[in-house]
Amino acid sequence: MTKKRVTLKEVAARASVSYQTVSKILNHQAQVTDSTRQRVLEAVRELGYTPSYTARSLRSQRSKTIGYTWEPSSLDQFNPILDEFLRSMFITAEERGYYLLCYPYYQDIERQLETYRQLIDTGRVDAFVLSIINYNDPYVHYLLEQKFPFVGFGRLDDPPSFPNIDVDGGLGLHMAVEHLLSLGHHRIAALVWPEDSRVGNSRMAGYYEAMNEIGVDVHPEWIKRGEGCYATGFQAANQLLDLPDDIRPTGIVAMNDLMAIGAIAAIRQKGLRPGKDVAVTGFDDTPSARYLTPPLTSLRQPISLIGRNLMERLITFLETGKYPEPFAELVAPELVVRESTTGLEVPPATS
Repeated sequence: MTKKRVTLKEVAARASVSYQTVSKILNHQAQVTDSTRQRVLEAVRELGYTPSYTARSLRSQRSKTIGYTWEPSSLDQFNPILDEFLRSMFITAEERGYYLLCYPYYQDIERQLETYRQLIDTGRVDAFVLSIINYNDPYVHYLLEQKFPFVGFGRLDDPPSFPNIDVDGGLGLHMAVEHLLSLGHHRIAALVWPEDSRVGNSRMAGYYEAMNEIGVDVHPEWIKRGEGCYATGFQAANQLLDLPDDIRPTGIVAMNDLMAIGAIAAIRQKGLRPGKDVAVTGFDDTPSARYLTPPLTSLRQPISLIGRNLMERLITFLETGKYPEPFAELVAPELVVRESTTGLEVPPATS
């Protein structure tokens, strides 16, 4: 048999106060004495009272739920960065009395837009978090048109049209290239995402900037584009190492750790020593980076902090109507130096 739900009026009777007082205390809106507050909270515990979120939603016109979706990785890939991001958002939302609703990701734009429409029209969610933000993004445009609350893990324009936090990937690649330059490398290749990748292009701006600052001409053969996976890194590094001696790279920067791991495997297959003959850097500093042979130099993103801040700021907006400053924030990554780049034997640069 279904257990009967304890009502607000039963809690009020046990605590000898009005049910309005109980409601205000539980919603942190009442100015009462400590003894009254403790009496109500004790009654709540004794009776096992839990609020009806359905009734609360009807009164407040809010679902206390935030929507989130993401593009799934291939079955043969892992995504610890996404896991960390989700975990920080889930924990922060729950601390504030909210929950995340994860819904399917569709490649078909119209089908994905229909999901947004349904979630908005049915009142299932109060807001969204977007972490897949592309050029001329249809979902950003739709939510802006609907004037529906959302935050982005990623930026799109300047000045910003929506609240967001992003990692300064351009600064990250600049730091990685400067690190290799400081070790004596001048022939530095880049394993890059496809040309339509907003994040990839932002990171590559830092690569070009660092190379231009010291007057190094970037050979077209040094730029290898493809999906951010192990196979791309492996194939691209093989092609780079087959280049003529005078332009063969002695350093490689990769858009993520998976591509860097593939590059390390290709270097080793060529009979060379990763971290000795060819330097490699990654991006993300995934947990496996420190356990590779050699351990991988990588750029660490403060993902947990970003997930928490995004959720805190979004919920503050939902409850106050004002998004806290800063409206848009660019966060610096941290270069974590390990053996995949240190102590190298570098041939003299010829370009």
